[in-house]
Amino acid sequence: MRWGFMALAACIAAPVAAAPADWVAANQSKILAEYAELLAIPNVASDIPNIRRNADHIVGMMRTRGLSPRLLEGSGPTVPPAIYGEWKVPGAKRTLILYAHYDGQPVTPEDWKSTAPFEPKLLTARLDKGGKEIPLPSAGTKIDPDWRLYGRSASDDKAGVMAILSAVDALKAEGKRPAFNLKIFFEGEEEAGSPNLGDLLKRHKNMLQSDGWVIFDGPAHQTGAKQVVLGVRGVLSADIIVYGPSRPLHSGHYGNWAPNPAMMMSQLLASMKDDSGRVTVAGFYDDVTPLTAAEKAAVAAVPNGDAALKDDLFLGWTEGGKRPLIELTHEPSLNVDGVRSADVGEKARNVVPSTAMATIDMRLVAGNDHQRQFDKVVAHIRKQGYFVTDKDPTPNERRQHGKVAKVVKHGGYNAERTPLGHPLARDVAAAVRTVHADAVVLPSLGGSLPLYLLREGLSAPSVTLSLANHDNSQHAEDENLRLGNLWDAIGVAATVMTMGPVR
Repeated sequence: MRWGFMALAACIAAPVAAAPADWVAANQSKILAEYAELLAIPNVASDIPNIRRNADHIVGMMRTRGLSPRLLEGSGPTVPPAIYGEWKVPGAKRTLILYAHYDGQPVTPEDWKSTAPFEPKLLTARLDKGGKEIPLPSAGTKIDPDWRLYGRSASDDKAGVMAILSAVDALKAEGKRPAFNLKIFFEGEEEAGSPNLGDLLKRHKNMLQSDGWVIFDGPAHQTGAKQVVLGVRGVLSADIIVYGPSRPLHSGHYGNWAPNPAMMMSQLLASMKDDSGRVTVAGFYDDVTPLTAAEKAAVAAVPNGDAALKDDLFLGWTEGGKRPLIELTHEPSLNVDGVRSADVGEKARNVVPSTAMATIDMRLVAGNDHQRQFDKVVAHIRKQGYFVTDKDPTPNERRQHGKVAKVVKHGGYNAERTPLGHPLARDVAAAVRTVHADAVVLPSLGGSLPLYLLREGLSAPSVTLSLANHDNSQHAEDENLRLGNLWDAIGVAATVMTMGPVR
């Protein structure tokens, strides 16, 4: 039966086991030392040797906890392995899988001001708020929850790995066990778009049977409230290259004659959104499945933290016609990740560049299809007068067409959403709100995870817990984790592990 939002709200007050806050408080320095060791292992998804170092290290962490770990291999040695563990409970009536991913986004070390990306450092506050580096604390040292641990994947998503494994420690220290058969699944290529996850799930389908997945990933709400989200947006990315002369040309001799691809790219990208930030690609919003009345009520119930966020980010205006951020994250989006053409600043030369390149990403919501959305953008580029190809254009193609664009799609997957009234949604929301009464329940997260594969491949529902600090700079330089959010995440994980069904 599909429950409405008010029915869900009535259920989330059901009591479950309390989080082991005392154990966490007594073991903070030990947790932090183990976590820093894990963060020091480079984990860019394409770096297979180091990805396997991470996997082997995490297997060791799980083995010491008695979780019977093993690597789940894919179709070849270049496929990052998933990591599986389990804690079987005699007489348990159901099985749940807890998920996090151990890979991270690529890094540009020279852009990091806090630390080298894989040399984790502890600061007394956020770097731009005057935080100073301090040594990792020894046992018995009082630890401020506002201290920040800096390093790639500190928040996204080795924090999920550490929270789950520390929660296992907490339960065992207190002589407790999960309320269900617990399975653990750590993925190794989520930040690369999970191209092999579907095959991994198929290869190990019997082992991964469950009543649902609980995903540890993403930030808390901008107000600090923990987020229980029942869906995620889909995503796809694409590279666009536009072409000018066959070689860079002197800007004085040719600057108002040879087409400048940097200018062409700027105009092309500008044509994709209006002044309010709404995407102008034809049909971009046509496929969206509207939120239900209950889902709209859930969105409306979330506190509005936009004013404080604008102030923190030095924003004089925002896109979306002054609509709240939380509403806009439930719509599809188009973002420019970066643009490159020749050089700037001290390296700039007076030239007409030969090419310009941009990478865009699109976030998708229920109803969108990633290939169909990509095709709409390609059609838009053609409407701007471009000959579009997915291969390097030949010299003759460049001569024959006034505008040439190479457009290549990278990966892509669709959105996923579990109904508000699903039993797993009710259980997880109830558990989280016993330790964080202000937790918000949302239809979807702004970010993306390939959770549609769990439904398609395993017929499994999923619920995502987003617990890291919202200002964690995930995917960017100076990624960080507020320590208080790590302690909270451990408590939430332990509470979820011991939750019973809502009656």
